Amino acid sequence: MKSVIVTIGDEILLGQILDTNSRFMAQELTRLGVDTIEMLSIPDEHDAIVHALSDSLAKADAVFITGGLGPTKDDITKQALADFFHTSLVVNPQAQDWLQEFFKDRPERLNACNQTQVFLPANCVPLRNLKGTACGMWFEYEGKVVVSLPGVPFETEYLFPAEVLPRLKAKFTDLRLQYKVVTVYDIPEADLAMRLAEFEKTLPSHLGLAYLPSVGYVRLRLTAKEEAVERLPSVYTALLHALKGLSFTEGEEENFEEHIAQCLRQSGQTIACAESCTGGNIAHLITAVPGSSAYFLGGIVSYANEVKINVLGVNLQDLQTHGAVSEPVARQMAEGARRVTGADWAVATTGIAGPDGGTAEKPVGTVWIAVAGPKSTKAKKFLFSHTRERNIGRASATALRWLAEEISPTK
Repeated sequence: MKSVIVTIGDEILLGQILDTNSRFMAQELTRLGVDTIEMLSIPDEHDAIVHALSDSLAKADAVFITGGLGPTKDDITKQALADFFHTSLVVNPQAQDWLQEFFKDRPERLNACNQTQVFLPANCVPLRNLKGTACGMWFEYEGKVVVSLPGVPFETEYLFPAEVLPRLKAKFTDLRLQYKVVTVYDIPEADLAMRLAEFEKTLPSHLGLAYLPSVGYVRLRLTAKEEAVERLPSVYTALLHALKGLSFTEGEEENFEEHIAQCLRQSGQTIACAESCTGGNIAHLITAVPGSSAYFLGGIVSYANEVKINVLGVNLQDLQTHGAVSEPVARQMAEGARRVTGADWAVATTGIAGPDGGTAEKPVGTVWIAVAGPKSTKAKKFLFSHTRERNIGRASATALRWLAEEISPTK
């Protein structure tokens, strides 16, 4: 089954907002076994919508549209869809009931603009949106499917799994696309590609390997389509053999912050952080996980040596003898964060992010990371890149990965 994703909005084309809906839907479709062959972003124009829909249906079994369903005059997707399907906008009784329900506790906010949300193309199946006033819409056309959803990300992220995916599973019962994921750490994408060059030459038709690089790791996705699905297990085993000797994890697991959250919720333990070169980025990543207040006690951004000494208790002589970017300082920063906050675990970073400040002995990209726990404190030295942003990102990712390993119940 092939699909096309279309996002509507001048704000996307102007670069004012980031299109996260396409990524979210494509990920969900891939898990289901749907092959997304194209993504389009088009303006809020009637003819552009009609043309995109016509062109997409010529090449795909399903088209997923987001955007242009608001209550204002510039939201024209519904009218364009009605014109494409040669029908009209009519009051939909279900949509009317849902709108009344949505505003039952605040009737004063149900105004004339919101009332226009009950007008839908006559041939659509409305999809109930519990997160907003705009219904989703499901159309069937010559054996194919068109789905239109609101452009607001959290509304799409509710409607797609709740209303769309179950209908797709019921209609398309023989979805022939499967994939497996491996995450490889501490190797650049180009070096990994060189290592896997011979493996890739052996890949059969309809089975491909994609490289998805991120800060500190490369995710490999092995995707099988159609008849190649039966060969996926054996090819995946060959991939794991080709990666022998590298650090990697199998499966599309949660990120390190989510793994840390899961472990700490189960154990009832807490964490803190002391950051120098990462400047609070680790604390930001940890607290981006909902509910992190249950286990994250706080962080100290000890950029200056005075803060390392006066707040974290780092020894002045160690700073003078070894420098701020050193094993003794990293260890004392982590231990100081545990002591100051009372946390069970603490992670610390101290390094030279760049672009200046490096020496022959400690070049830009040198970072010491320490993890302090109930039983011991450990520290490791890393050498990342020459780019400040990458050094901050890789140091943060590496620190969280190591912390996740240390607090894991299987450790």
